[in-house]
Order: sequence, then C-alpha cells, then structure tokens
Amino acid sequence: MVILYLTCANGTEAKTIANALLETQLIACARRSSVSSSYWWDGQIHHDEEVLLMMESLEEKFSEIEVIVTKLHSYKEYVLTMIPVLKTTPGVHKWLDSTLEK
Repeated sequence: MVILYLTCANGTEAKTIANALLETQLIACARRSSVSSSYWWDGQIHHDEEVLLMMESLEEKFSEIEVIVTKLHSYKEYVLTMIPVLKTTPGVHKWLDSTLEK
C-alpha cells in the first residue's frame, strides 16, 4: 500500500483527476483538502491556495497513475509523491486488492 500526494490548482481539477483514477481503478480512495502552499518557482517565492489530493493505491500502479495525471493536470510541473505505508488496520490490504483488481 502507498499514499500518493498531489497538489492541484483547484477543487475542480482535483475532483476530475480523482474521478479519472477511481474510474480506472488505479486508486481505491481520494481525499481532497484545501491547503495554503508556499514554494519556490522561477526564482521567486509564491504563496497560493491549492487542493491537496491524498490517494490510496498500490506501488505498482504509480506509472499508470502518472500517465493520467499528466493528461489532466494544469501545471507545467506538478509534484506527485508516493509514500509507502508500513502498517495499517487489518482489512485495508484485502480492500485494496479487491478494489484495485483489474
């Protein structure tokens, strides 16, 4: 199991990406949360309101997820981060396997 993080320009973009990944069974769950981001870009510090997608999936799905995100994301350079989950509650792996079965 992995958790994927992706910041999006707005709620509409986040929902579009999440739905595309859910419909193709590349993720089992997506959570959207408004965030205030501060970052370096083009030699300047920027402060923006964004929407953070937190998604649950399997490590082997990353490449396919990245293809869809690349097609749908509005940023020239987006950050899609994958973090492995070391432990979780008992039924999660069974749920992921049955949900992402393809």
